[in-house]
Amino acid sequence: MKKQFAFIVLSMLMASPSIAADRSGEAVYKAVCATCHAAGLMNAPKLGDKAAWKPRIAQGMPKLYEHALKGIRMMPAKGTCTNCSDKEIKNAVDYLVSKAK
Repeated sequence: MKKQFAFIVLSMLMASPSIAADRSGEAVYKAVCATCHAAGLMNAPKLGDKAAWKPRIAQGMPKLYEHALKGIRMMPAKGTCTNCSDKEIKNAVDYLVSKAK
């Protein structure tokens, strides 16, 4: 009986889906954020536009993360990415900021 129980538990563990790694900032940007941030739709600061990003970066990363996660003005929370984790959104913010420095 103990062997059967151990086999069942092991089988369940092996059958469990593996935990997916968070997507990179670039991957999230390309999949979600680029829709607005590549063309500057609805006044979204464009990728790499140092002048547009400078005052935003000056607010600090915690504020940028908050805006991306909760939304601000025309930008909806998480940019409407319903399957993005908070970490993935932060990765995307990091990516956008890195291109503006």
